[in-house]
Amino acid sequence: MKQYYVYIISNANHSVFYTGMTSNLYERMNHHKLKFMKGFASKYGCTQLLYYEAGSDIHSILERERQIKRYKREWKENLINSVNPPWRDLSEDFEF
Repeated sequence: MKQYYVYIISNANHSVFYTGMTSNLYERMNHHKLKFMKGFASKYGCTQLLYYEAGSDIHSILERERQIKRYKREWKENLINSVNPPWRDLSEDFEF
């Protein structure tokens, strides 16, 4: 069964957040770290994975992405704190 992910990444000083979705979190994080794709995340140096959720229903993940994108910064911070209180780069667990 295919997995889909909604995620929040940030830059080193956590001044901005980027929320996205993908079907391959490892590959997408590799692209963010290498600044492979031009856009907001690349422009602001968003390379640290702070939060993600997985699911098998693409429609639910897309709706969750839209929901998180509408969150105020404080709500995103609370979401990150609920699963990653030290704000550790979760992609450090991946082997690039």
